[in-house]
Amino acid sequence: MRSTVGRGTGTGADTADRDPVIDLVRFICLALVVVGHSMMVSPVLHPDGTVTTENTLAQQDWFEPIIWIFMVMPLFFVTGGVTGLQSWRRLKASGGTAAQFIRARLLRLLRPATPLLATMVVGLSVAAALGVDRQVVQLMAAGAGMPLWFLAAYLAAQLNIPALAALHARAPWLGFCLLTGLVVAVDCLRGVLPDLANANLVFVWCAVQQLGFLAADGHFSRLSRSELLGIAVAGHLLLGLVTGLGLYRGNMLVNLNPPNLTLVILAVPQLATMELARPVLAPLAGVGWVGRLLVLVGGRSLTVYLWHLPLLVGMSGLLLLAPIPKPGAGTAAWWWSRPLVVLALLILLLPVAAAFGHLEERTTTAVTLRCRPATAGAAVVVVFIPVADAALSGLSLGLLAAGTVCFSVAIVLLGGFPLRRRQPYRRRHGRRTIASGLK
Repeated sequence: MRSTVGRGTGTGADTADRDPVIDLVRFICLALVVVGHSMMVSPVLHPDGTVTTENTLAQQDWFEPIIWIFMVMPLFFVTGGVTGLQSWRRLKASGGTAAQFIRARLLRLLRPATPLLATMVVGLSVAAALGVDRQVVQLMAAGAGMPLWFLAAYLAAQLNIPALAALHARAPWLGFCLLTGLVVAVDCLRGVLPDLANANLVFVWCAVQQLGFLAADGHFSRLSRSELLGIAVAGHLLLGLVTGLGLYRGNMLVNLNPPNLTLVILAVPQLATMELARPVLAPLAGVGWVGRLLVLVGGRSLTVYLWHLPLLVGMSGLLLLAPIPKPGAGTAAWWWSRPLVVLALLILLLPVAAAFGHLEERTTTAVTLRCRPATAGAAVVVVFIPVADAALSGLSLGLLAAGTVCFSVAIVLLGGFPLRRRQPYRRRHGRRTIASGLK
């Protein structure tokens, strides 16, 4: 069974040779995340004037098996492992260093995220100045900032690629097994040391990323279809066993924060399923309009991910105050309103993607711009100061402001300003894809 996983070796600079299946899978994952979040945000205005939020999906027991389908974050990290390992190997082969790799990864995610944080700070500050209750402002800050956990976890995994790739080169399966063992150890100790559970924000997603390393080297593509099917079935049975025995919750949304072993288990059948579906996905990705859609969305994928939930929270808050009928969360009328919510969200995303999407463009080839290890290390520390605080204490307006400042300082340290003109980029580097933004 021949796979094209190893063929796609682009990084923003050379994405024309990327594996189209990876691009299509990431597009599907992004779509499922946006749709899934539209079914989660349910603010409630109580008679006494207080506002709370309900996670509708988390409260629907019958929906738990379907959440397993919507929980595509493991697949995001698997595909990130594929492209990340290829990018690092290519950079290293051309004489690049780990510091340059870290610089490129930081800038790729920080440049789109910083304007979002700044906009949220301004918007929430204006809301507070206009007399909006502090509880509502805090609720909106926490809800709108939810996608930022992905930024933190993804950065933590990607910045460890040079070290984990070295381990992978010596013993391909050892890295995955060691990280999975650390995940299990943290899960066993989180009962007596609750704060230790946050360590799995690194261990879980690095373990899942290692599966991407294995996929990039063809360990899964060499398996027969019956073997892949057996892995997919066995993975789901194991997941059903650990949740059925009560070792973990069956609700994957609950298992996501902080992450635990169930996400690592889920990543294995998701990867096997992706390889099983390759004979269908590859021709589909080659269809003309599908390819054009991947190019269009690919250049703005991280922008769409980061902005969709703040826009959804803001839209939901305005509708909450509007004098219109509001169906109760989880009712039939509420479910029927979801397509309209998704459509409205897509309309709001269009101008945002047009205004900020260019920040995802790679302006300088990493190997041509030297970066000292001390500079890269300082930028990492500056970035993770607010990130760690958010993980331990939760998001607030003040923390969003601190994050804006820290992210901006890191960009300056890494020489991320100014951006160059966009038009020459397409002529030199070819088309952009979904994996160009989230990789």
